[in-house]
Amino acid sequence: MGELVRLEVEDGVGTIRLDRPKMNALDVRMQEEIRAAATEATERDDVRAVVLYGGERVFAAGADVKEMADMSYTDMVKRSGGLQSAFTAVARIPKPVVAAITGYALGGGCELALCADVRFAAEDAVLGQPEILLGIIPGAGGTQRLTRLVGPSRAKDLILTGRFVQAEEALAIGLVDRVVPAEQVYAEAVAWAGQFSRAAAYAVRAAKESIDRGLEVDLETGLEIERQQFAALFATEDRTIGMRSFVENGPGKADFVGR
Repeated sequence: MGELVRLEVEDGVGTIRLDRPKMNALDVRMQEEIRAAATEATERDDVRAVVLYGGERVFAAGADVKEMADMSYTDMVKRSGGLQSAFTAVARIPKPVVAAITGYALGGGCELALCADVRFAAEDAVLGQPEILLGIIPGAGGTQRLTRLVGPSRAKDLILTGRFVQAEEALAIGLVDRVVPAEQVYAEAVAWAGQFSRAAAYAVRAAKESIDRGLEVDLETGLEIERQQFAALFATEDRTIGMRSFVENGPGKADFVGR
């Protein structure tokens, strides 16, 4: 378990907890601990869904600018791949992932939130990609994931200006999916994640992978991805349980086993 990032598991929900006071600045060490936590969440059978959480005060205020300020071009050539792949490890967790956003989610913090499947934000949360104000651009997926989420025009507005977005605007443009009082953000995220603790795990995984992989390809290829995932689920025990339960008792009453 890392010192700055840890995975806490309870009732099928794994919380990836960022804990680097005061603002959860994402330095190289923290990035690698995020990768390790994402890998652990992926591999553990007792984790059915994941919450990304930075604590009551802040989600993550961005990359550690002090650390980056002394890096040369060649330094960043070596590091940028690791930065992106650490965040991609979160995006590739084959289970539902929800970001519980409090305070600031800026720069790398916003990019980390973009790796989740859904985002719940506190009423006073602030999001943004202000890298342009430092003379750089987002480097951990912001130009790509933000564009796919909110569309190119809105992504360009946010990235080219570097402006901050309040929670209500973030909700209006689709950057977050739910806005709740700050003291309820984590509980709401855990409740959302908790609904998967007894779900058909491989069906959930297949659905997420079909959507994510389908976004990367043309429609015909996406349909083939879906077809293969759909057919493969007929080899699972949960498919047998689910269909038998539907026939005998109606929908929504199956007791899945995760196999």
